[in-house]
Amino acid sequence: MRRRFVTLALLLGLVTACSKKPAAETQPSAKPAAPRLKIAVIPKGTTHEFWKSVHAGAVKASRELDVDIVWKGPIKEDDLKSQIDLVQSFAAQKVSAIALAPLNDKALVSSVNAAADGGTPVVILDSALSGGKIVSFVATDNHSAGRLAAARAGEVLADHGKIVVLRYQVGSASTHDREEGFLEGVTRRPGLDVVSSNQYAGPTTESAFAAAESLLLAQNAAKGGVNLVFTPNESTTFGMLLALQKTNLAGKVRFIGFDVSDKLLKGIDDGAIDALVLQNPFKMGELAVRAAVDRLRGKPVEERTDTGAQLLDRKNRDEPAVKALVKPDLAKWLN
Repeated sequence: MRRRFVTLALLLGLVTACSKKPAAETQPSAKPAAPRLKIAVIPKGTTHEFWKSVHAGAVKASRELDVDIVWKGPIKEDDLKSQIDLVQSFAAQKVSAIALAPLNDKALVSSVNAAADGGTPVVILDSALSGGKIVSFVATDNHSAGRLAAARAGEVLADHGKIVVLRYQVGSASTHDREEGFLEGVTRRPGLDVVSSNQYAGPTTESAFAAAESLLLAQNAAKGGVNLVFTPNESTTFGMLLALQKTNLAGKVRFIGFDVSDKLLKGIDDGAIDALVLQNPFKMGELAVRAAVDRLRGKPVEERTDTGAQLLDRKNRDEPAVKALVKPDLAKWLN
């Protein structure tokens, strides 16, 4: 009996051992899913229509590429500390990449370099950085856009008259390049005389309005001291429009500005503004996010992408290509 029990136990043990798979035959565990890409997009500000279009373009790219974006920037375009803090904070959070429109061409360099050294690639959009370890620069060719405005100024004044340039603010590379491109263009036309080009409007419509009003008064614009004004962005253009309207010079002093909003478009319709240089902020936001994602996914990325510029005036404002720049479908992306 005892022998039979031992034999049965041995047989049961053999069956159990045979039912187990060898260690070499066990199935490998599935690889963990790759973390979802998150791109932080940091504009210069969040109130102007220009930045809303940049935001919409970034959202479009994020949906089509199946990535997340975090949109956060200063409320006002003079809050440099806030923007530096955002770059450093997002880098510390280890977001996948950063797309940044720097408020200052020099002050952001060290933070951008620190982010890149820590493994967070940075794409610059709208306004150039003076050096820095960046993936790509996506923006208007601002110098050429300024030259475009200068050519129209020559046409408007028939190459004869006094011109005032109201600059934006020190350290803004994009507007500086527009201002310098404009000045270079008009100085090549002997009949055009730049009577002021060293005044700055500051970051808001309110500061631009005050600076524009003072500038028109100082140059005796009401008595013919100014024939044309040039402004390099949305806030300076609207501030100057308000100043011209308040001093009853709208339509008398010729005016070429930059960017577009409903109020500036009304200035075109009313004849207070001769032309606006249009950028493509929607495309800027979209291509900046695409460049960041391409780098993360190992695809080639262009070092510099020009998103284009063209003039808007009363003659072409209803053309489809112009209308697409003036009224992009932001609700489709921002809702």
